[in-house]
Parts: sequence; C-alpha cells; structure tokens
Amino acid sequence: MTITQLQYVLAVAEYQNFTLAAEKSFVTQPTLSMQVQKLEDELDVLIFDRGKKPIAVTEVGKKIVAQAKNIVNEANRIKDIVDQEKGFIGGEFTLGIIPTVMPTLLPMFLNTFIKKYPKVNLIIKEQNTEDMIRNIQDGHLDAGIAVTPLEIEFIKERPLYYEPFVGYVPKNHRLNGISKLKTEDLDINDILLLRDGHCFRDGVINLCKASKDAHGETFQLQSGSFETLVNLVNEGMGMTLLPFLNTLTLDEKKKENLKYFESPSPAREVSLIYHKSELKIQITEALREVISSIVRGAIAFQDVKIISPLNKK
Repeated sequence: MTITQLQYVLAVAEYQNFTLAAEKSFVTQPTLSMQVQKLEDELDVLIFDRGKKPIAVTEVGKKIVAQAKNIVNEANRIKDIVDQEKGFIGGEFTLGIIPTVMPTLLPMFLNTFIKKYPKVNLIIKEQNTEDMIRNIQDGHLDAGIAVTPLEIEFIKERPLYYEPFVGYVPKNHRLNGISKLKTEDLDINDILLLRDGHCFRDGVINLCKASKDAHGETFQLQSGSFETLVNLVNEGMGMTLLPFLNTLTLDEKKKENLKYFESPSPAREVSLIYHKSELKIQITEALREVISSIVRGAIAFQDVKIISPLNKK
C-alpha cells in the first residue's frame, strides 16, 4: 500500500470516473487503474463497483476512502512540518474567496502579498461559502475567506476584520433626511437585496429581523451585483445596504447617498477559514497578517455589532 495508491483512490471516489481521475492526477488512465487494482488485490476487497455508471464506491470502499483522506492528510503534514522548521513560506496555496468579498478585498492585499512572499504560488478561486466548505474538507482548498461564524466542526475561523454595513439611500427616499440610520428604520420590503445564496443577503435579512418571504412589495429584485443594486437605487427603486469596503470606490456623487449607522454599527465578520488539521499553516498565517494589517487601516470603525450570516430561529 502506498500514498500514491491512496491518492488515486481518492481521485476515483471524487470524480467517479477512472479517465477523469487520471487526468486530474496527471497520470495515464492505465497507470491509475493498475495501481487501484493492485491495492484492491492487496486488501482482497473491491473499493469500487465498476459495473455502475458513474462508478460507485462500495460499502467497505467508503470506509477505506474516509481513512485514505486521513492518511494522505497526515502524509502531507510531514513536508509541512519540515517547511515550518526551516521557516520556509512557499509552494502552492489555493485560496477561495466569496463573491461579495473578492472584488474589494483582493486588489487591496494581492500585490503586497506576492511581493512579500514571492515563493508562494497563490491560486485564487471565487466560490460561495457552501462550495468552499466542501472543498476545504476534500482538500481542494487550503483556506478560504468567508463571512463567519459558520460553526462547522472541522473548520477553524480566524477573523480578519469587521466590516460595517452602510446604507445607500437616494435623495427622494423616506430615510434621506436622517443623519444616522438605526436598525429599526429598516424595512425589508424596501431594501434591494443580493440574490439568494449570498451570505450578505442573509445578514441583511437577519439585521431587519424579518423572514425571507417579503410581503406587500410592488416588485421584487435580487441581484448578484452590488453595482446593479446601486444603479437601481439611483433610479429610485428603493434603497440598499453595502459592505463598507464597497463604498470606498464609489464616485463622489454616489457617496452623497451613503448613510452610516448609529454606533454600534451593524457589521459582518470576515474570516480566514481552514481545516483544523492546519496544513500549510505558515502560509495561512502570512495571509492573515498581510490582510489584517492592510484592512485595519481602511476601516476606521471600532464600535460594531456583528450580524451573523446564519439563519438562526
């Protein structure tokens, strides 16, 4: 039994296809198939039911796959331990970032991080939180940047910053005349929201203490873009809430429509999340240090109230 054989087993279990598993493992299909077969012969069990399409994992195979994940992770820890002992910060590191954070945060830290840690091959993927969690568990992501708390047993969360919500209110809106927003001023039926699946949307709904089902609205719009929401507000279609960092790039005319909340300002907690096994922790810590130091200077707010993205009853 070898680590390579276990890696091939994990690939087949994930892709449910020997050809695709071989492609993703950068080997030929006959080589991968032969190694999986050798492992099955050694163990005297069938890990995969090849008679099914797509290929299925047998009952005993499921147990082997679960253990293989642990073994491969622990094997990876050996190189990780050596790198940490040598103080080496480098190698491939795959980072997921949620869509409502990537456009504002990435330009702030990427160039600084690359210059400070040139030996890190940083691979960045935009993913929603659900996909990110699954990919961290499966080892396809080394870490992610998401809105927390998530309260997942195998995930560690390290807060990076607390980002206040800011109202974007047009001149003809009922709230335009007030100097500071209050939570009780908000009406969920009057707020343009991101489409379902975005944690910022859930945070706004929780802030308004309303159900996801809007009642009595003249129209309902859910967009995947803050820019679209801002443009619609400018057309008099209601108001919206923006994350603070999104307001920094608005032009001066649009900034006139910003309304800040009374202290403590509602805010979202943005964290670096990673597997509790802490593989490549030296790179994770380097990312956290760079991002925190940069964003700390951009967000002057100190007194905030964290709004959870979780839909707790």
